[in-house]
Amino acid sequence: RKQQRIPVEIWIEVVRGEEFYLQRATNLSVGGAYFGQTIPFPLGSRVALKFSLPNEAHEIHCWGEIVTAKDLGMGVSFVDLNPKDRLRIEKLIDSQGDS
Repeated sequence: RKQQRIPVEIWIEVVRGEEFYLQRATNLSVGGAYFGQTIPFPLGSRVALKFSLPNEAHEIHCWGEIVTAKDLGMGVSFVDLNPKDRLRIEKLIDSQGDS
C-alpha cells in the first residue's frame, strides 16, 4: 500500500463472470479500492468495474483483481486503468488531501 488513500462513499458496479454486484467502496487510491461490509470474493478473482467519482458524470470502466479479503471486506486492485481516469482519481485525492 504505497499510494495515498482517501475515504469515499462510492457505489461501484462489479461483474464477476455472470454475476452482477453493487459494492460500496469505503476508500480509494489510484491503485484500487476497498469494499466494506461485503462477503469477499476469492483472492485473485478478476472483476469488471464501473463507477463514477463524486460530482462527476464520467464513468470509469476497468478490470480489477481481488488482492485482499477479510471477514466483511475486500480490496480490489485496478488492472488496466485508463491514464485519463487515473488522473481523475489523482485530482480527487489531491483535493481531499488538502482539506
